[in-house]
Amino acid sequence: MMLHPATAHFAMVLPVVATVFSLIYMVTKSEGMSKISSRVTLIAALAVIGVWYTGSQAGPLIYDYLSEAGKHELVEHKTLGLYLAIAFGIIALIKIVGCRWKMFAVEAFATLLLLGATATVFLQGKDGGELVYNYGMPFKAYMMQDTLKEAVASADDEDDCDAKVEVYEDAMDDIQAISEDVDTIYGNKPVEEEEEEE
Repeated sequence: MMLHPATAHFAMVLPVVATVFSLIYMVTKSEGMSKISSRVTLIAALAVIGVWYTGSQAGPLIYDYLSEAGKHELVEHKTLGLYLAIAFGIIALIKIVGCRWKMFAVEAFATLLLLGATATVFLQGKDGGELVYNYGMPFKAYMMQDTLKEAVASADDEDDCDAKVEVYEDAMDDIQAISEDVDTIYGNKPVEEEEEEE
């Protein structure tokens, strides 16, 4: 899971670098810059494909913890990531073909596609940020709130005070389990382990 956030930053930067080198090539039209921009575009494509893969591994781990809106956002994020991975692969192929056969028009076309795809990468990054900060961080609280609401409803059905206390104790156990599950997903050590190390 922790690979996706780390690799996502490469997928944000490398397309920008590839675009800059491609634009420099468009101005200079030198063979050396054509080769550099084609290779950087290929590296950017590999980065985007890698990020899509790590995201497709990370997404299912958090899916069940998200609200309905968060689940919808996650599916959209994954779908756009797949489209970007395919698009960057095709763009890199077009760019390499243009470089190999010294076809300026083909490389210019690839550069235009690269500009559009790079802009879309920024949209994807914005969506990823929303997943983390709007849906990802609060998903632990969302699950806890849901557990407490269920406990209140169950406790209202009970007449005996001891039974009500037991419902709330069960809810606290469920909340602890949710917290441990989320910490495991994020790779955090359980609180007990941290206290033992100190």
